[in-house]
Amino acid sequence: MRLLISYVVGLIFGIGISISGMANPAKVLNFFDIAGTWDPSLIFVMGGALVTAFLGYRFVLRRPAPAFEDSFRVPTRRDLDLPLIGGSALFGIGWGIAGFCPGGSLPALGTGRSEVILFVAALLVGIFAAKFLQRYFKSAATRA
Repeated sequence: MRLLISYVVGLIFGIGISISGMANPAKVLNFFDIAGTWDPSLIFVMGGALVTAFLGYRFVLRRPAPAFEDSFRVPTRRDLDLPLIGGSALFGIGWGIAGFCPGGSLPALGTGRSEVILFVAALLVGIFAAKFLQRYFKSAATRA
């Protein structure tokens, strides 16, 4: 049941990304082109997501527990560290260069375009490289 719900939620997200045009890198890149062909529609997509998340957290966190877990797993850290800032900067740079974010690239895989496949491949390499570096630095810190 959990797998089915995950699939349905992912499908709804992918359909929303596709309908909003965020799977089209040109639309995203035009948002960043303030002096040229600026397209402000991304602001409305982000605003809609922000309102939805805000309301969702308000209603869902009032429940004693999630539907398929014993308790909520909400992040408790509030500090800003180098991995968070560096990862955020890398995400933003990649998004601005490629016009894809991970959420928009996955529905775009269905187009079969080579640039989407290349982006997702680079995304996966980046994820595995980050995990490797995380383990490497953690083990180096414990050896020191």
